[in-house]
Amino acid sequence: MTAGREIRVLVVDDDAGARALHARFVGDAAGFTLVAAVGTGRAAVAHGLHGGIDLVLLDMRLPDISGVEVLNRLRTLGAHSPDVLVISSSQDRVTVRQALAGQVVGYLVKPFTADALHARLAAYRAEHRARGGDASARDLPLGQGEIDRLLSTGRIALPAAPGMPGTPATAAPLPKGISSVTLDRVLAALDPVTPTTVAALAVQCAISVPTARRYLDHLVEVGAIDLAHRYGKRGRPEVLYRLVPPPQG
Repeated sequence: MTAGREIRVLVVDDDAGARALHARFVGDAAGFTLVAAVGTGRAAVAHGLHGGIDLVLLDMRLPDISGVEVLNRLRTLGAHSPDVLVISSSQDRVTVRQALAGQVVGYLVKPFTADALHARLAAYRAEHRARGGDASARDLPLGQGEIDRLLSTGRIALPAAPGMPGTPATAAPLPKGISSVTLDRVLAALDPVTPTTVAALAVQCAISVPTARRYLDHLVEVGAIDLAHRYGKRGRPEVLYRLVPPPQG
């Protein structure tokens, strides 16, 4: 992508209402421009072959050919293949695995809000700039934490909330000062393998350090993340945060 040029987006969804809504979300996102919105897999492939598309928002359930088949056909373009962000209600492991095999840059489960999509697009834009639009670097965008969560449930999985046995923490009422949109962004930035600091998380999520600490404190309280300490040569130890791995099964 040329520096300063907006990222060109194709929206693919067979539902006319969802297609129009997601197209509007893209149109409102800074740094992105909507090229077209189509309702079939073949139309998506045709746009991909024609060129001029940087990112495809791809539904997996299409009336003619599947989203997985669209993804496979786009990948035959090699270095000219656009990036793909899956937007789908499909959460089964087979679909998720097939999407990951196609080197997608993300998997956003429908329905989602404009804020959720804009956060994902902003993260993609930063990553896209960092690799200079190089398609050969496409195998790195998804963090291991996101992959693990997708393969386990298709979405973020949290332990049971305190005082609510058997109830996912995401179903419990959120405390004052905790937004579900920001909480999802923080969770997506955390990894079960690689720990992070509050300062690094704040930068990644584009929030203040006090805000990041408030959300991390909440996740510690519900048991969604682990704490560790890194000791330097001097000063106070640095606190590290790591997402609790999802249950295997």
